[in-house]
Amino acid sequence: MHKLSRSNRDKVQQFVAITGASEKNALQTLKASDWQLEAAFDVFYSQPQPRSNADVRRLEELYNRYKDQYSDMILADGISVLCTDLQVEPQDIVTLVLSWHMNAATACEFSREEFVGGLQALGVDSIKKLQEKLSFMRSELKDEQKFHEIYNFAFGWAKEKGQKSLALDTAIGMWQLLFAEREWPLVNHWCDFLQDRHNKAISKDTWEQLLEFARTVDPSLSNYDAEGAWPYLIDEFVEYLYDKSVVEK
Repeated sequence: MHKLSRSNRDKVQQFVAITGASEKNALQTLKASDWQLEAAFDVFYSQPQPRSNADVRRLEELYNRYKDQYSDMILADGISVLCTDLQVEPQDIVTLVLSWHMNAATACEFSREEFVGGLQALGVDSIKKLQEKLSFMRSELKDEQKFHEIYNFAFGWAKEKGQKSLALDTAIGMWQLLFAEREWPLVNHWCDFLQDRHNKAISKDTWEQLLEFARTVDPSLSNYDAEGAWPYLIDEFVEYLYDKSVVEK
């Protein structure tokens, strides 16, 4: 690396530290990404990663540290200890991103397969390595496609087992968490509307369509199409905004 500038040498070292890639792979990926670190991360993680980077024995030891005493699962208490070890709050959105990487079926629990397989895919086998990945996982929320995937994942992850819809209080909490990242100006009005006028569980269709509404419709509603194929609840929300004079017709 002696021919590289100090800035680019630092980027190679940072890339290797976070991804666990070889120096050669780091150089190739960064060069292909015009030395843009976040773009290089996107390229690296979009490719299938060999699972040999993570020591399965160490992953099993980690799993056993957190798993429940009476069942072969990591449950809420174990996840609380994991968050303490990672120095993050359980309510931190990065725990949702981690659950997405693990393809966890339900909030506040990980199966052995989810935990070990997810960390293998991330290429980490220690708490220190996982901590070093947290900044990258936060950056994934800024990628529109990944945010879309994480948002849609959150519906199934957060709902109660056996239920088709998401409890309203849970949905509101998740929207406030997710849209804090996307800065949708109407999120608090949406939550107030649901509590005032709806007060029912949220369907998967409404959940998915709301992101599309937030992404494509200007907060002033200047480009809102009343004849569009929005769910009835979103059309009602628009009328609510007009009634409350939040926006002008």
